Amino acid sequence: MAATSLFLSSPPTLLPLKVRSFTPPKPTTIRALSSPSTTALTQDDLKRLAAIKAVEYVKSGMVLGLGTGSTAAFVVSEIGSLLSSGSLSDIVGVPTSKRTAEQAASLGIPLAALDDYPHLDLAIDGADEVDPNLDLVKGRGGALLREKMVEAASDKFVVVADETKLVSGLGGSGLAMPVEVVQFCWKYNLKRLQEMFKEEGCEAKLRVDGDGKPYVTDNSNYIVDLYFTTPIKDAKAAGEEISDLEGVVEHGLFLDMATAVIIAGKDGVTVKAK
Repeated sequence: MAATSLFLSSPPTLLPLKVRSFTPPKPTTIRALSSPSTTALTQDDLKRLAAIKAVEYVKSGMVLGLGTGSTAAFVVSEIGSLLSSGSLSDIVGVPTSKRTAEQAASLGIPLAALDDYPHLDLAIDGADEVDPNLDLVKGRGGALLREKMVEAASDKFVVVADETKLVSGLGGSGLAMPVEVVQFCWKYNLKRLQEMFKEEGCEAKLRVDGDGKPYVTDNSNYIVDLYFTTPIKDAKAAGEEISDLEGVVEHGLFLDMATAVIIAGKDGVTVKAK
């Protein structure tokens, strides 16, 4: 399969890589608002609060992995604003999807590919589930392969989420755990995935778009979504079994990757770090 570019057709101007020391902000709790109206915060308000806190990790001269999804979009917007105001400079962004690349370019954030910067200082992205060990489910936005590649290449990986994403065990939300598969004989792999987790009461479904057609990733693959009735008992073993299937490209279990998770709730923003 032909390689797919990480971003737009006209290559952006690259800035020279500068090595910067990374000093994460101290774990804190930030009051979201001082008035009782805190309870009226919307989910987007919470995502924005977490994004603003996450961008405190960004320093001038960094090469950044830019995540994908509704929460990551707030992060990209905040970075663009800080660049525009002059509060940040010499930033290079490595986007994890075409839509993130489009947003970042529109905000004047210089972009590059992982080919050009195989070593990143920091990646910031959202998550679909976060367990007590800071392991994650990601990829409901369809960008799991590029997200995992970019975030694995980063010295630090900071996750932003609202409190609805917290689970006792991965798969526990009952929502999709995505698996990216090649289009060739996708039904074969869907059936194998369903059989693999039948004891967990898992249901495997092909992801479709708004027109009812198979959803196609930026890498021209399909996604099989796994729906668990109970949390995955051994996420590490599950990830290894899924990866062993021929035709599977990547799965949405992001294990032992997050450096810190920033969680926004009705009472404020908290930082959990390993």
